[in-house]
Order: sequence, then structure tokens, then C-alpha cells
Amino acid sequence: MNHDNKRLMQQIFEALAQGNGRPFVDAMADDFCWVIPGRSTWSRRWEGKQAVVSDLLRPLFERFADTYVNRAHRFIAEGEHVVVECSGEVTTKTGKRYDNDYCMVFRIVDGRLRQLTEYMDTELATAALGAP
Repeated sequence: MNHDNKRLMQQIFEALAQGNGRPFVDAMADDFCWVIPGRSTWSRRWEGKQAVVSDLLRPLFERFADTYVNRAHRFIAEGEHVVVECSGEVTTKTGKRYDNDYCMVFRIVDGRLRQLTEYMDTELATAALGAP
């Protein structure tokens, strides 16, 4: 099972490296949960695929001047979890660069993304993007 989960994430990140986020969104379960831990303006929990898309992803991508690209460097799979170490890069509409490094911990059940806990430089996110 973890081989299938790892392959799913590799396919999703192959698309993200080309600027295509559709496979990522398509793989989310309806009850998908996205968590950014910490105490910054970006630290919060989005519950449900619809909320993730409408309250996080859509407003976030509206701030970008060009195509956001995210490249994976490492995949580690164990049971329901796949950890992806990756880097994203984009220019914002204000002309700032937003190049951040991430450690993303995905929980996958029956081939669907159920949860993402995303570790990143939240100070950089706030400086480049403002509050979510």
C-alpha cells in the first residue's frame, strides 16, 4: 500500500513541477484537511476540500504573477503516510519572489488524500504574500 501511496504522490509532484495542480486537487478526499502548524498568520487548519480550494488555494494563487512550480526532492513512505520534501517558486503580483522550502506530511487512505500537514517558513510566506 505505501508503494501505491508513494507513487500517487510522485505523480502529483511530477505535475506540480510542470505547474499543473489539477492532479493534486483531484486526489483530495471531500473531507481533506490542510494544517499549517505554528503561531503565524498562516498557521491554521482548513477543513474539507471545498474550503481548501475556496479559502486557501484560490486566494493564494490569485496573488501569483506567473505559474507556481513545486519540485519534490525526496519521498518517504510508511503506511498511510508519505512525507515529501520539496521547494516551490513563483513571483507575486507585487513583484516579490516567493521561494519556499517545505516538508509536507500526507495521509492517504484508499488512494485519496485525507490530510496534509505542511511545515514551511511561515515568516517568509507572510513577508512575500501577506496574511492568508
